[in-house]
Amino acid sequence: MECPKCHFSNRNDTYYCAKCGTQLTSTGNQEQRRGKTEPPDSHTETFQTPVKELTTGSTFTGRYQIIEELGHGGMGTVYKVFDTDINEKIALKLLRPEIAQDRDTVERFSNELKLARKISHRNVCRMFDLGKAEGTTYITMEFVAGEDLKKFIRKTGQLGAGRAVSIAKQICEGLAEAHQLGVVHRDLKPQNIMVDEDGNARIMDFGIARSLRGKRITGAGVMIGTPEYMSPEQVEGKEVDERSDIYSLGVILFEMVTGHVPFEGDTAFTIGVKHKSERPRNPRELNAQLPEDLSRLILRCLEKDKGKRYQTAEELRTDLEKVEQGLPTTDRTIPKQKRLTSKEITVKFNVRKVLVPAFIVLVLAVAAALLWRYVPKKETVSTAIAKKSIAVLPFEDLSATKDQEPLAEGISETLINALSSIDNLHVSARTSSFSFKGKQQDIREIGQKLGVGILLEGSIQIAGNRLRIMVRLINTTDGFPIWSQDYSKTVDDVFSIQDDIAKSVINALKIKLLGEKEAHLVKSYTADREAYNLYLQGRYFWEKRGKENTLKAIAFFNKAIEKDPTYALAYAGIADSYLVLGDNMQLPPNESFPAGKAAALKALEIDDSLAEAHVSVAALLEYEHNRSRAEKEYKKAIELNPGYALAYHWNAMFLSNEGRHDVAIKEILQARELDPLSPRINANVGLILFYARRYGQAIEELRKSAGLFPEHAANYGNMGLAYALSGQYKKAISAFNLALEIEEDSTEWLLWAAYCYALSGHRVESLSRLKTIIENSRKIYVSPTMIARVYVGLGDKEQALIWLNKAFPENDGQLNYLKVDPTFDPLRSDPRFTALLRRIGLEK
Repeated sequence: MECPKCHFSNRNDTYYCAKCGTQLTSTGNQEQRRGKTEPPDSHTETFQTPVKELTTGSTFTGRYQIIEELGHGGMGTVYKVFDTDINEKIALKLLRPEIAQDRDTVERFSNELKLARKISHRNVCRMFDLGKAEGTTYITMEFVAGEDLKKFIRKTGQLGAGRAVSIAKQICEGLAEAHQLGVVHRDLKPQNIMVDEDGNARIMDFGIARSLRGKRITGAGVMIGTPEYMSPEQVEGKEVDERSDIYSLGVILFEMVTGHVPFEGDTAFTIGVKHKSERPRNPRELNAQLPEDLSRLILRCLEKDKGKRYQTAEELRTDLEKVEQGLPTTDRTIPKQKRLTSKEITVKFNVRKVLVPAFIVLVLAVAAALLWRYVPKKETVSTAIAKKSIAVLPFEDLSATKDQEPLAEGISETLINALSSIDNLHVSARTSSFSFKGKQQDIREIGQKLGVGILLEGSIQIAGNRLRIMVRLINTTDGFPIWSQDYSKTVDDVFSIQDDIAKSVINALKIKLLGEKEAHLVKSYTADREAYNLYLQGRYFWEKRGKENTLKAIAFFNKAIEKDPTYALAYAGIADSYLVLGDNMQLPPNESFPAGKAAALKALEIDDSLAEAHVSVAALLEYEHNRSRAEKEYKKAIELNPGYALAYHWNAMFLSNEGRHDVAIKEILQARELDPLSPRINANVGLILFYARRYGQAIEELRKSAGLFPEHAANYGNMGLAYALSGQYKKAISAFNLALEIEEDSTEWLLWAAYCYALSGHRVESLSRLKTIIENSRKIYVSPTMIARVYVGLGDKEQALIWLNKAFPENDGQLNYLKVDPTFDPLRSDPRFTALLRRIGLEK
């Protein structure tokens, strides 16, 4: 069989050319070769329908001059072409007719290409466009010189550890950039990685990647990928995230250092079953020269449970660097970076001037090391916390009807609140603890993520009037139980059971209680069990957020109050709900904030020790511009419950608005320590850094947050703010678009995008968006302050001030940010702006 590239004559049962490594895809020998030298890629290979063939020298669509065919596969044929419009060589892929004629498939490619185009990194091949011409659908992309990694492995048999680590590090860098934008490759394999002669690696075909948030594009149950490189969750057709790409990279690393994939078989099904059920061989069994730490790294990538793999590409890259440092210098491979300029820069320097300061620095470093060794050290915070730290996981509903979820969550939350009141006990906040709901994850990993030494988990079961609660404490260091208990009483005893559980936990942790806390840990705010159940249902919907769920929550809280008019927690729930509706601009502030304040004050009238109500009152007073009293309320809330993360969170925002940035950053970091897996708190760490004008730090924090919470729009919206104010307008627009992909109807991100367009000189685009938003403001509430910001970007200060003056009588919550928001800097010299700051209490 003749190789189409080098014309070398190969045996009929050969899958790759023995001379140049080109994949041989002759249809006549496809079945003959199956199962012999190597099974073909079984993911999408189709040979029934021929692809439109272009000859060298011909022109496609009057624009692309064909230079040569680069190869063909399951999607179609790829050509190297010269784009006469931009005078550059690019790659052109013609899709197979059977793919191009499937409208759903083409639409999916189109949607996913929009995501792929946002990836700009030296280790990722850029995707350009999807088009249709001459009866053919095509994709254009960057041309990358070199050969794919699969051919490279075939020619060399296996790569040295240094070369493999170098390529893997580059792949990690490319994946990290994509994952931060929420894009997963899903078909990572050696055929999709190009390596040039200098050792630089580029990831190809991000065009079939899907967004972590784009669930409309490809739902669960659809399997995309190549069997030899697919993760177990891909084999099952489940939802995938960046850890699936890490598994695929583990397979590639295995193949690079051994010359074989971990699992082989005659059919895709056989290979898939092995990915799900068989443990991979230790790579050292196939390559005895392989370093032990590199072998462990590969096997960790190949864990069946994605929670046990590396969680991010950055984390994997860090360990690859450690492995590389342990390799002999001669084994390390450093790819040659392409020069940015052809000019050489020569620097002359005096050796003595360099060596003398270097020697001084070395002496100081040694002295510091010795001093550090003998100076007594304080125990680190994380170590101290781990000794007496606990997280309460959401209890599981084991009832036959599965209708007790609000009660199960309510018991967990009640225990969190009770334990949070104990001095010297670090308790993980609800948001973080509940983030593991419905997930199968190793106890030790949960402990690491939450920073706690103990987990409390349990279940409830109701049959008739009988309530059964099973609980146990688990040590997160070794996963062994410390204490367990089974409670079986009537449903009317739910309050006393919760108190018993809390006291048992305290005894197990050997914490001594003082004063009144010895009598009752769990405070019963109502004796009416029906009112309690209604309140729990209200909290259940409140936690789901969104306007519709929040209004449902208010309805349940009101029903609870009808049953028990002295139910302080229910009033606090109403206050929180109206606060969220107003703060998120889901209701006009003049409608939501007064209703919230009235409910919060009623809650404090019934019970002045309720920290939640003090926080709500503080936030609502801030919106009324009564800042001195608001500050007292925040301090009171923290004093009453030092473990209440939201108190620190809202107080941080308050301090930030006043320009007290250092204290605000300290408070928001304290909130994050208490509630490390709260998407909102993590996003607002970046927002406060933005208001402190630390744009680089803000972007760094928001990238980390986006990696943890890819579906939280504020990560990308806040990132867009920092990019815009640091002059990176393209990145800012991309970030706002990502936020809008998650929250399609968000007026906030639409207005920010309009501001960014204005700032970058795209007035027509900005005015067009602004006009649409102002028209919409007749139907829904739109913040006048945010409209004013767009006019500032357009340079229209008069219109900006007109809209700001509209914001004041409407009690627009966005006015609170006016003192520190850098977007309003062009107005600061205007006395009318200063007068407005005085009216809202932000200027004396």
